[in-house]
Amino acid sequence: MSQYVLRRLLIAIPSLLGISAVLFFVLALAPGDPFSELATNPNVPPEVQAALRARFGLDDPIYLRYLHWLFAMAHGDWGFSFVSRMDVDRLILQRLPATLYVIGSAQVLALLIAIPVGVYAATKPYSLFDQIANTLAFIGFSLPTFFTGLLFILIFSVTLDWLPFVYTTDIKATGIHYVLEMIRQAIMPVAVLGLFQAASMTRFVRSAMLDVIRLDYVTTARAKGLGQAKVIVKHVMRNAMIPVVTLIALQMPAVFGGALVTEQIFRIPGIGSLLISSILSNDTPVVMAVTFVFACLVVLFNLIADVLYGWLDPRISLR
Repeated sequence: MSQYVLRRLLIAIPSLLGISAVLFFVLALAPGDPFSELATNPNVPPEVQAALRARFGLDDPIYLRYLHWLFAMAHGDWGFSFVSRMDVDRLILQRLPATLYVIGSAQVLALLIAIPVGVYAATKPYSLFDQIANTLAFIGFSLPTFFTGLLFILIFSVTLDWLPFVYTTDIKATGIHYVLEMIRQAIMPVAVLGLFQAASMTRFVRSAMLDVIRLDYVTTARAKGLGQAKVIVKHVMRNAMIPVVTLIALQMPAVFGGALVTEQIFRIPGIGSLLISSILSNDTPVVMAVTFVFACLVVLFNLIADVLYGWLDPRISLR
């Protein structure tokens, strides 16, 4: 297992290098740069502007700037944010916990909804429960997250005044009250992302279960006298979860994309809102670092999915 993980990590290195090169060249060719506002500022002399551009190598050829960035990244130097006036790695580490908390909670919520609903709908195909679940699933993944988020704010914050619609890390409470307040303010963003993911997962779980439940070995297990619950849990679900793991891994870019919108709606101080604000202010080092972190997380989740394959299906060799 350890050799397989190491081999997969080595294979991921060229992928990350290619992703970083594409991101860097696209950002370098985009109009504007971190010091574009200095050109219109009469209080900054031209020689100071030229010295700053030379200090950060903004007038060097693109390939040299990429090599400098890659060498600095390899040594742990992620650059400097010209807007926040701090190191990029510190800035991302401040924002990353909020994003991972919301995305992780949303994925757990999606799995807690999709797996039992999809499994039960597959065991009762075309029943009333199955039809209701399919209808709600179609509605769920047809509505974009920004619409659902605004709808939740209108209902639960404006009309009912049950939940706060602005996410904050500056909570004055301590102890259990702090935990409860963190959970309370995360309910709406987690529900928006989780329900959106659960809608598509439910359809996929149901489809995967129906494909497996009709196989001959399931009929044989029932003929041996095994109960319905044992057949479903032990013999059907484990094989049906293999494509579901693939779906979850491949959906991670969409999850992070949804998090960008959700963080803007609920004012969550995560790396999604950091990316948007950095793009608007031409803070290129932060944009490059955040997008690269997203790419690393996607590669990581694909690696986790590959490892889970071997646990779910022993026929898949990890050697």
